[in-house]
Amino acid sequence: MLGHKIRELREQNQMLLRQLAAQLEIDTAVLSKMERGDRLFQKDDVKALAGIFNQSEEELLTLWLADKVLKAMENENYKQQALKLVLNTLK
Repeated sequence: MLGHKIRELREQNQMLLRQLAAQLEIDTAVLSKMERGDRLFQKDDVKALAGIFNQSEEELLTLWLADKVLKAMENENYKQQALKLVLNTLK
């Protein structure tokens, strides 16, 4: 989710992958994996991206957290039941 959003923002701003990677001080290949969803972003990088693209930090951090939850559950059974339990607990 977040990777797709970052790629979209980067392309809208006509920014090359290597340019954004340099601003984040990370390797271009690592950023490419993040955009594809093969690797998770670091929280500090998400905050920096919000500033770089003038986006809501809350929106990007929400996408980041959703990605983390999905990644943690990707090979698990009972995902929906667990999420319902968590949502009920948060209410």
